[in-house]
Amino acid sequence: MTTPLSGTHYGLAAGDYTATIASVGASLRTLQHHGRDLVVPFEADEIRPAFRGATLAPWPNRVIDGRYTFGGVEEQLPLTEPNRGNALHGLATWLDFAAIDQSASHVVLVATIEAQSGYPHRVEVTVTFSLDEGGLHSTVSCLNTGHDDAPWGTGPHPYLTPGSGRVDDWTLSLPAASVLTVTDDRLAPIGLADVATEDDGSYDFRTPRVIGTTFIDHAFTDLARDDDGITAVTVTAADGTGVGMTWANDCPWVQVHTADQANPATSRLGLAVEPMTCPPDAFNSGTDLIVLAPGATATAGWTIHAL
Repeated sequence: MTTPLSGTHYGLAAGDYTATIASVGASLRTLQHHGRDLVVPFEADEIRPAFRGATLAPWPNRVIDGRYTFGGVEEQLPLTEPNRGNALHGLATWLDFAAIDQSASHVVLVATIEAQSGYPHRVEVTVTFSLDEGGLHSTVSCLNTGHDDAPWGTGPHPYLTPGSGRVDDWTLSLPAASVLTVTDDRLAPIGLADVATEDDGSYDFRTPRVIGTTFIDHAFTDLARDDDGITAVTVTAADGTGVGMTWANDCPWVQVHTADQANPATSRLGLAVEPMTCPPDAFNSGTDLIVLAPGATATAGWTIHAL
């Protein structure tokens, strides 16, 4: 039997939820509630498009020019975003993860990022997906199995969909007070700005409002949290159906992208919501970058649920 292009598949079910996990990139391929998609899916025998559902590690987002210095040594990563000249979304997105534990409602996947040119560190990445009546809970853990300190960051890449319509029709609630401004051509970070004033408040979704034609491909921070330290982002369709995503303070950043594409048929089908442990280009800025000593671990997690 031929393995699908997206890898081995693990079907999960619990209560009114079902999900399918693809082993390549430890990717969330489908997530449904009562048969309604909560993320933009992709086919089993399809090369995963636009990082849909992928696990991003050992960095999320971009390393500008793919170049950084760590431990006094300048490194050069492969430029996996060639049109912008950046290294995009880490090294784990095309690894084939192996299942080490599974049941009807959960699966634990593991892969090792081997030491290589540009990232001379060996780290073991463990991704857990678990369904229950509260939605899909995901965690990513890293163990530094090498001999030297290793820079680390992570995040997911789901494209949320609340129901009918497209991004322009949906209402977004994003409790972030600051946005990381970027250059138009390469999305290279410039600096933090107040969402209330940047671009006439176009990135301010602290009060829920319709996204409309707004283009977003930005990282946000200064996130409001509830008494338990949880940040919640919600996306709702015009008919009232919706999807929410929550996470704790292990992810002080979130990238939001309106998924604009050159092809109108595939443009703005879902809203990428990507909690991140660090901002874009953290390998250079050092902002919220996790440095793992040999034998040390770091974990971050998030939940996607129906509204």
